[in-house]
Amino acid sequence: MINLAARDIKHTLGKFIATAMGVGMLLGIVLIMIGVYRGMIVEAEILLNDIDADLWIVQENTLGPFAESSRVHEDLKDIIYVMNGIERSEAMTFQNIQLPSASKPVRVFAVGFDIHGTFNPINPDRLIAGRELKNDHYEIVVTDTTGFKLDERIKLGRNFYRVVGITTKTVSNNGDPLVYLSLKDAQELQFLYSNKEIQNNVARGVENTESNMVNTIVAKVKEGFEIDEVAQEIRKWQHKSVYTAKGQTDILIKNLIEKSAVQIGLFTVILIVVSTIIIALIIYTMTLEKMKEIAIMKLMGLPNSLIIEMIVKETILLGIFAFIFGNIFSHLIYDSFPKLVVLQIPDAWALFGVILVASILASFVGVNKVISADPAAAIGG
Repeated sequence: MINLAARDIKHTLGKFIATAMGVGMLLGIVLIMIGVYRGMIVEAEILLNDIDADLWIVQENTLGPFAESSRVHEDLKDIIYVMNGIERSEAMTFQNIQLPSASKPVRVFAVGFDIHGTFNPINPDRLIAGRELKNDHYEIVVTDTTGFKLDERIKLGRNFYRVVGITTKTVSNNGDPLVYLSLKDAQELQFLYSNKEIQNNVARGVENTESNMVNTIVAKVKEGFEIDEVAQEIRKWQHKSVYTAKGQTDILIKNLIEKSAVQIGLFTVILIVVSTIIIALIIYTMTLEKMKEIAIMKLMGLPNSLIIEMIVKETILLGIFAFIFGNIFSHLIYDSFPKLVVLQIPDAWALFGVILVASILASFVGVNKVISADPAAAIGG
């Protein structure tokens, strides 16, 4: 049997390829948007995975330290450490700061930790130049995307900090590059007031005691102890909010990424609908262009089913080629985006299934025209 779909595509090959490429670019953007969402999840977990804590102890009735502001006393780490089931505990700070640069300030997320402690958020596998922090003051480790170089001096607050190390692929849940400071320096940046402010507070009789505050206490639970039970004991006796590693991940994903997920989902649906409409319009136009030929085929006795099969095959092939072009397009441009884009094979196959269904639905426009074609038009044309 003659393959009518192949012959018809060959006849309008230029239009077919141009349409497939155009729709493919839309599908490529769909894959990119799904990849952005996947990237947001990966970015949200980078810092959590590098710290690798079982418990996050924060200010009572808060979701801190990432979703809400949280302040606890630094010496709480010692109280947590002696509680039953705790292997080790440390105090940490987190804050957004602006690093002064020659062109424009660079927004970063600063992580403060005890460089002599038992938790080190700097993943050695991500350190691509220099070293980790060794001194309690005036050293900083930055991410390569900030643009700073080794031994460069950065002014923060009252002091200058020397870049001693550079990491790669280290970002916060918001996509801001991470920088690392000693706990003492981080506390000074976040909690210590300027000299004039301290003088004003002294004049008002207010003590400046916040320099011993931190944003969270992280802890590791001993083997053999249930993490949830240890967390409940801390809530009961220390009157703090306590989250497990899974709970903290859920907070980041559900509370901070959920709105973005809804927006990305809506745009994805819109682009798929637009792609379906474009495919339907092209198939309809191609069908109109060969209505006389279709009428002749019907006059010769070819059944509607054979002509409908041609239309459906063309539509499906258009969807398949558009999907192929979309994959190529997305893999060519995804590295150009400022945020992490994670392209996964299951997402591509899911989109492929959606496009097949959308192509079949789009073919109904052309099929309807074929069914209504009058064989007498072949004689009158």
